Amino acid sequence: MSGSLAFEVNGRPVEVPDDGCSLLEALRDRLGVRSPKDGCSPQGQCGCCTVLVDGQARVACVTPVRRIAGRQVTTIEGLTDGERWTRAFAAVGASQCGFCTPGIIVRLAASAARAPLVRSAVDQALLAHLCHCTGWQTIREAALGRDLDEGSRRDVAAGARRAALEGRVPQAVGAAVAGGMGGFADDTAPLDALVALRRADGEWVVGETLTEARAAAGKVQGRRSTASPTWPLEVPPGRWDRTLRTTWVEPAYLETDASWCRPGGEPASPLANGGAFGGKVAADVGAIARRLADAHERPVRVLLTREDVVRLGPKRPPIAAGLRADGTGVVRVVRTPGVRAAIHSVAPNLVVEEVDVAGPPTSMAVRGAGWVEAAVLQASLAGGPDVVRSPDGARAVAAIADDGRVRVIVSCGPVLDRVILRSYCIGAAHMALGWVRSEAIAVDEGGEPVDLTIRSFGILRSADMPSIEVEIDEQGAEPVNGSDAVFAAVAAAAWRALGHPERWPAT
Repeated sequence: MSGSLAFEVNGRPVEVPDDGCSLLEALRDRLGVRSPKDGCSPQGQCGCCTVLVDGQARVACVTPVRRIAGRQVTTIEGLTDGERWTRAFAAVGASQCGFCTPGIIVRLAASAARAPLVRSAVDQALLAHLCHCTGWQTIREAALGRDLDEGSRRDVAAGARRAALEGRVPQAVGAAVAGGMGGFADDTAPLDALVALRRADGEWVVGETLTEARAAAGKVQGRRSTASPTWPLEVPPGRWDRTLRTTWVEPAYLETDASWCRPGGEPASPLANGGAFGGKVAADVGAIARRLADAHERPVRVLLTREDVVRLGPKRPPIAAGLRADGTGVVRVVRTPGVRAAIHSVAPNLVVEEVDVAGPPTSMAVRGAGWVEAAVLQASLAGGPDVVRSPDGARAVAAIADDGRVRVIVSCGPVLDRVILRSYCIGAAHMALGWVRSEAIAVDEGGEPVDLTIRSFGILRSADMPSIEVEIDEQGAEPVNGSDAVFAAVAAAAWRALGHPERWPAT
């Protein structure tokens, strides 16, 4: 390290060591400005770290801080209209966990400063970003000035209760969340904490800085492979009226698993403001943070890289199924504890065959794993629209019009918060459409994922998303999760619209 670098952040002069770090690391780890997020670690692909440099949007994770010397950096806190943006996002449910939204708001605000925003300009700006929660539609609504009446007079506690039901972990709601202040684990770590990363051999190495830890871990930047997805299971033999095979799909949450801990303390939860729809339930970073903090007698941050998440994170178990017109049939599924019960919870007449397959870990915690596939298969045997009842007791109906518009009706008890429920249902529709049409990762013969960049997962972009119309039918005495039923119903409708091809993704 030689000397320091001076620049401005939100109008304030700052200096950081000239140690070869990125602008994102300088902001987050040297200056404590944590609204820019690290979602791709660092591939320059997710947009979560977007800031303005001399008024131009730039992804900070792949920008060397040396290139910023003498320049002006603006984060969401420095936007003159930042509060208006976060209120607009909260009013229409344009953020859920809130991890990706600060970067999105920064880019949209920069675009709006140049010219009034229209739909095409919003979609163009959002091409630089990924979000797997909201389904984009509410983000477009916030950007284009739509305001739902409920947005200005909502019961925050009721909204948080609905968000917890839909996300299945406690979640905060409101404008602060849209600004990235949802209390994510790595945002709350002290600036003097050591940084721990995982080496390729599974051992954990610790450095004084993220740059140092990456060098010690021998981090190799992940790539998108040229390999094609494969379908690991064959359809069981038999005479079937409907068959379906699914492949390996990455949950694709934007916040990579992270924790930190003081010696003798309690580690920060990686589920701080969202559990990635089950993708993080089994995360062990907290226990590792506690062990390393005690060993080093200092606070330690434990971070998974994007490549770690893909290799180690649980996937929904692939299936291969055959059904007869009467609803009986056989489902082969990658062996996963609890999958048989999940399938039988909605389709007790299906025979379940669990199969050992070389591949990444699987989990029943991933959104609707097992029962959603079974419900989609059963719905496909009817004439449409597609109707699904979830194990929670919710009911969803979905249909796709000739022009691609998706219409959903959901019943899941008292609404609690219409904005939050609608947002989660739109996000569930986005996930369902991507699952059926585009999402997959390639896995090699040894079962190792080889698609390691966040853009290789097949997440549908804003420009790819049709309009989603959500009608809420308030029935039932107790509020239950409704978006998982929507996820299943829209997947069934998307499959129907494509003519029920045997393999997903179907493009």
